[in-house]
Amino acid sequence: MKEEKKKKMMKLLCLHGFRTSGAFLQKQISKWDPSIFTDFDLVFPDGLYPAGGKSEIEGIFPPPYFEWFQFNKEFTEYQNLEECISFLCDYIANNGPFDGLLGFSQGATLSALLLGYQAQGKILKDHPPMKLFVSVSGSKFRDPVICEVAYKEPIKVRSVHFIGEKDWLKIPSEELATAFEEPLIIRHPQGHTVPRLDEAAVKKLSEFSQRIHQNNVVNGIATTEDGQVRVDEFKPAEAAPGSLKIGEDPIGVKATLIENRIQ
Repeated sequence: MKEEKKKKMMKLLCLHGFRTSGAFLQKQISKWDPSIFTDFDLVFPDGLYPAGGKSEIEGIFPPPYFEWFQFNKEFTEYQNLEECISFLCDYIANNGPFDGLLGFSQGATLSALLLGYQAQGKILKDHPPMKLFVSVSGSKFRDPVICEVAYKEPIKVRSVHFIGEKDWLKIPSEELATAFEEPLIIRHPQGHTVPRLDEAAVKKLSEFSQRIHQNNVVNGIATTEDGQVRVDEFKPAEAAPGSLKIGEDPIGVKATLIENRIQ
């Protein structure tokens, strides 16, 4: 009997939030149903720099803690950003190829920047185009020089954006979604956190990730209500509250997939 060919896994680079760690993001993502990333190998590196101040997860998760770069209060000036980008490009080249990026907060913001820069030919020129991006509480950079390059055109990477109703980055997260072509938006009632998912959201996200694995696509897939997903352009100012289904259980707050078309 012939041996079955081993199923090819896609690699997803997962970047943690400010002053946390790869291990902490791995713990955060572990609350999601394993079926979502059953075809993916998730990699969780630590940030380039040790945390330069107090971490919000002290007492919740053990150190060490890291940060990717530093920034001012207005998030318009950045320190060590270029060094961080170079570090990640080298990491991707040496440990890839990667098929997509996942990030929380600073990690999501940085991931989107990498995708935008790659799309414009600024970095990762010899690396295949990424196919998937999962953003949890991400945002855009605010430096006009960066914006003119990274968000010059809609980024043609299949993307999922988790946006918390009480998140202090709610509006910036909505703005980040507009930087992508046909983003999939998931809202949850909590703040700056990785939410639990209800059954419907798990089902749709599993289909979403599995379809990317099966088809190995870069551009969006137009599908319909028969269990598939069509995601139209996201316009945050017109998102209807009635389109959200939000529930809770004794374990924690869940997030539900919003309507697939937001117009």
